[in-house]
Amino acid sequence: MGVKIATQIAQYGSTKKNKRISRRAGLGGLPARVLHWKTSREMKITRVRVRSSAGPYSVVAGVGVIGHAAREIAHLGHFSSLHIVSSPKVWRAAGKTVERGLRLSHRKTLHLFNDAESAKHLGAVEHIARSLCQAGADRKSLIIAVGGGVVGDVAGFAAASYLRGVALVHIPTTLVAQVDSSIGGKTGVNLPEGKNLVGAFYPPRLVITDPDLLGTLADREFRGGLAEVVKHAVISDAPLFARLEKDLDRILRRDREALGSLIARNVQIKARVVSRDERESGLREILNFGHTFAHALESATLYRRYQHGEAVAWGMMAAAFLGYELKVTPAPDVSRIISLVCRLEPLPPWPSLSPAVLLDAMRSDKKSRSGVLRFVLSVRIGRARTFDSVPQQAVERVLRFTPRLIAAAGGRFGVSK
Repeated sequence: MGVKIATQIAQYGSTKKNKRISRRAGLGGLPARVLHWKTSREMKITRVRVRSSAGPYSVVAGVGVIGHAAREIAHLGHFSSLHIVSSPKVWRAAGKTVERGLRLSHRKTLHLFNDAESAKHLGAVEHIARSLCQAGADRKSLIIAVGGGVVGDVAGFAAASYLRGVALVHIPTTLVAQVDSSIGGKTGVNLPEGKNLVGAFYPPRLVITDPDLLGTLADREFRGGLAEVVKHAVISDAPLFARLEKDLDRILRRDREALGSLIARNVQIKARVVSRDERESGLREILNFGHTFAHALESATLYRRYQHGEAVAWGMMAAAFLGYELKVTPAPDVSRIISLVCRLEPLPPWPSLSPAVLLDAMRSDKKSRSGVLRFVLSVRIGRARTFDSVPQQAVERVLRFTPRLIAAAGGRFGVSK
């Protein structure tokens, strides 16, 4: 059952009537609904309810919504203490804005850690858990993850593990996190053997997504985040793909209206998929389009060359070529996918690693089954499915020739020396 869309106009105000409207809207039942709210300043807020085994939760998205964070969290109930998990870099950029939005009377503590992908390991979870323990966090405490995908993964796994589970709220500050990783309850860390091999499904109580928090995001990170947006379009939304082809330049300029609308649409797509398949047993696997290649690129280069979105961009292009090689993806769609992803340049070059090295990394990926390679491929733009037992020879050809094919298609990324 998908996400049903409804529209309701309300005011964030102080009257009893408006408070009743807000409560009813915020507690909407399943199937998930999308509610568009406006304040007196015409600030549109999109609320999406996501279904999970632990109960439904809301993703509240809109320009300026961080200013209402305290109100949104207050609807969750009473917490004995509040613990913000972030990184020094993120907190310098967004800390004051987040603190103003929270405006809570709870006892608060701040827990910071390095949010580089290379720091996403069990040691980081232990650091957060011990910090929580020393701060006196109990089962009635609330953890608020403020940051990108790494912060969300580590804080989420810490929340799932500490005292066997404490409440979690996400305030994502990167585009990847806003449109993808903060929704769906995936948490986890890397091992030397591969990416995201230790973790848990642990849904948050709430996600607060404000495009204004992207204001200080580096251009490289922003473009990487758009790779996840392209992914959603390829697997699920052909009209969104056409919109990206038309409006990408405007989005790259970070036009507020275009960006707010784009994020809201992607939240709806991700929510629809994970509401139907929380544990990645079927439909949710399509969200891994490009990720088998991407995770291999990340792990084989020790998480030092690519940001996640950059690896996904390369991975989607490789997956498009693999789909063509297997006569799954039509040639015109391959061309459109490559052309759109190439507009996200520059990307770090393809590594000068042998196909054998990358294949070994793929076999360690959590999506493989008994070492058998599995790939999500596009059947056409707007639809994808998982393919099992893909011939190794086809994958090797794609790994060998992808950078050359990209160069021939007009992309200006090559192979590293």
